[in-house]
Amino acid sequence: MDGPDDERLHEISVRLHHEDPRFAHGLGHGRPCRPREYRHARAWLLLAVALAVLGAGVALAHGLLIAAGLALAGTAGEMFDPHRGTRYRRGRCRF
Repeated sequence: MDGPDDERLHEISVRLHHEDPRFAHGLGHGRPCRPREYRHARAWLLLAVALAVLGAGVALAHGLLIAAGLALAGTAGEMFDPHRGTRYRRGRCRF
């Protein structure tokens, strides 16, 4: 009894598997993991490195280390945004 709903569900399943195979595999076996948008291990690691560099820059009174620490902290902050890849795909702004 194939119908248009079955085709749409199959398309959604294929797209989900293409976007995040780990999540799709876990969902298929009844033990889903976090989707890719909510895995932040790299962001936490980069934030820890940024704070270490920033602290070293403040302790040594070295402006370049302070600037590098702030830049890394900003990059880590951007990595925590779950929709960072989809925000800029819409096209150009029209004024």
